[in-house]
Amino acid sequence: MASSALISETQPWKDLKGHVEDIKRTHLRELMSDAERCRSMMVEFEDILLDYSRQCATLDTIDKLFTLAEAASLKQKIERMYNGERINSTENRSVSHVALRAPRDAVICSDGKNVVPDVWKVLDKIKEFSERVRNGAWVGATGKVLKDVIAVGIGGSFLGPLFVHKSLQTDPEASEHASGRQLHFLANVDPIDVARNISGLNPETTLVVVVSKTFTTAETMLNARTLREWISAALGPSAVAKHMVAVSTNLPLVEKFGIDPNNAFAFWDWVGGRFSVCSAVGVLPLSLQYGFPIVEKFLKGAQSIDQHFHSAPFDKNIPVLLGLLSVWNVSFLGYPARAILPYSQALEKFAPHIQQVSMESNGKGVSIDGVPLPFEAGEIDFGEPGTNGQHSFYQLIHQGRVIPCDFIGIVKSQQPVYLKGEVVNNHDELMSNFFAQPDALAYGKTPEQLRRENVPHHLIPHKTFTGNRPSLSLLLPSLTAYNIGQLLAIYEHRVAVQGFIWGINSFDQWGVELGKSLATKVRKQLHASRVKGEPVEGFNYSTTTMLTRYLEATSDVPSDPPTLLPRI
Repeated sequence: MASSALISETQPWKDLKGHVEDIKRTHLRELMSDAERCRSMMVEFEDILLDYSRQCATLDTIDKLFTLAEAASLKQKIERMYNGERINSTENRSVSHVALRAPRDAVICSDGKNVVPDVWKVLDKIKEFSERVRNGAWVGATGKVLKDVIAVGIGGSFLGPLFVHKSLQTDPEASEHASGRQLHFLANVDPIDVARNISGLNPETTLVVVVSKTFTTAETMLNARTLREWISAALGPSAVAKHMVAVSTNLPLVEKFGIDPNNAFAFWDWVGGRFSVCSAVGVLPLSLQYGFPIVEKFLKGAQSIDQHFHSAPFDKNIPVLLGLLSVWNVSFLGYPARAILPYSQALEKFAPHIQQVSMESNGKGVSIDGVPLPFEAGEIDFGEPGTNGQHSFYQLIHQGRVIPCDFIGIVKSQQPVYLKGEVVNNHDELMSNFFAQPDALAYGKTPEQLRRENVPHHLIPHKTFTGNRPSLSLLLPSLTAYNIGQLLAIYEHRVAVQGFIWGINSFDQWGVELGKSLATKVRKQLHASRVKGEPVEGFNYSTTTMLTRYLEATSDVPSDPPTLLPRI
């Protein structure tokens, strides 16, 4: 293990702290006038262009960040991840999600064992099963083709696959292969989510994929039992084995649930939930919807970035540069948030997924050795596709708080539209905003400019834009399955870089445990109050009052109710 010394105690960190004042005296208008600087802040890989010239940084800043990376042993930490060492020390696990998209002949070890053959054994099984379902060789209990899939999972078992599904929905090649099929995701334990998912579906044509590594996740298993009841009520209990499959490693519980263990698809402890979209968690439901060949292209896209991240020098390494710039913005310039702004409606679920990947990974207050951090780590991530976001929260970004922005643009639209007589086509209109917004944030608009435009004096303060608001632009050639895989991997590795620099464990998530354990106590109280009439006890005054009000207002709920399913 590395020394327990904090990165903030190193000289490179202190040098960057001292450098902040130099940067604060420099406006982006001045920095952007240096063409050589701008040229040096553009990096290209496989037709993906990163432009970070609108960051509040000089070439000297970037050099200092590379020196910080050296002090943090970034290269060695990346190697340790790729070598399958147990870098998730609090859970004593390796972090090997890169193995999920490795070529069949690759060697990636976890605990000294090459795990790539195990990965491909599962991928081959998914390919064979999904093809049987899609071509009608595997049918439901009544002999009908299973054309509708509900994937049941939460967190990493939901957000990543949903992002990829939404991104592929309008890709011409993927949508052609999905013709006549539907893919739904059931995550929230709220019964409304169940109602919305099964509305309009026929149990006879529905296949349910239950995603839970341990097959004990409370929300997922309650939703799974609800859908099992929905299928059994319509088709009989014996139909469950034909209409439900699992992504899990707990085969005894899978079998006890009523699912044939042969229809369980494995994944491993070295795959963190938020990094699991390239495992059976995502590959199975996506292959059922789009076919395995489409999903394999997605995996190859991610793998291309895995290789780039592992081998490219830091000054040409897109995930490394993005990670270092995030550290600079958060820990040195003091900007705690980041807006993820994809100028593509197909990427509408990208920001929510990265929100989990980033905030669950790096939302930590102690170092990997358990030492409290004397600096801020982690980012508050949010976002919305352009141009929708412009009409929502860009007001704050332009004239309120400084929030560094990621602008993501696509050269070729998945669904181009041309209207005769229009000045530009629809995609050009979208991209006009993609190119304009970063400059608006960087340059702003001065009172002098406004006076020259004869803006009334009393409105000048309101119409002034200070500018000097950092952003970066990522331009992708298209949004195919391959490009979607690349985008995912860029952000996964970016998050890892941030954690490696900060010296935290980006691969555990103890912060999600406390609320769940307290919910267990509440669950027991609700049961005791409803079934035995026991008063609310053992909580503070506030919680006792709220719980009592809830129980009184729902006193008509029977203590031993018959099964009731949604009636949409």
